[in-house]
Amino acid sequence: MPVHTVVLLPGTASDEVFVRSVFTEPLSQVGAVLNAPRVRTLSERLTALENAAASRPIVVGGVSLGAHVAAKWAVANPDRCAGLILALPAWTGAPGRAPAALAAKASAAIVASRGLETALAGTTGWLHDELSRAWRGYGDLLVPHLEEAAESPAPTLDELKTLDVPTGIAGCTDDPVHPIEIAEEWANAIPRAVLTTTTLDAYPHALGRAVQAWRQAG
Repeated sequence: MPVHTVVLLPGTASDEVFVRSVFTEPLSQVGAVLNAPRVRTLSERLTALENAAASRPIVVGGVSLGAHVAAKWAVANPDRCAGLILALPAWTGAPGRAPAALAAKASAAIVASRGLETALAGTTGWLHDELSRAWRGYGDLLVPHLEEAAESPAPTLDELKTLDVPTGIAGCTDDPVHPIEIAEEWANAIPRAVLTTTTLDAYPHALGRAVQAWRQAG
């Protein structure tokens, strides 16, 4: 079996540290190599995929916004995508009033008007730890990135139907920000998709189950 290079992108205002913590071990168990680039904007996420696919097709994916960007790139580059590993897609098509889009806008407004520490004060546990590190890493890019992410379209259903590659999707049955209905919608649209589910109390490492779902889809 060939060794796959898997490029996974972080979600909105998340970072490569989180991606590595979730996906390094599951990918190593199936003989794949993780490429988790340091990216801070939508354009940097796309550039990372372009650079990684310069010489051969790659498996791409990510978490939330990262899943959106990877899937849209795959739609535009079907000959360069060998598979998809997608965790927590947050909306389909235009964001509209999707919970994750509204949350990003609200966070941007709080950071801009009241500061980073105030925005972080409403979080607890592992999420607080992750956001404290990742958000500080964005620096002055944090607010504009949150705003651009909230307006960024995900693939439409018609676009998802064109993705004829092995696809693993991880959804959460009780995450109000990433509704399970969206993961199910994506899994039903993508011809060779396998959906696996988790719950909030198993976060974040259970998102790595998307790797096994990808292998099952292959």
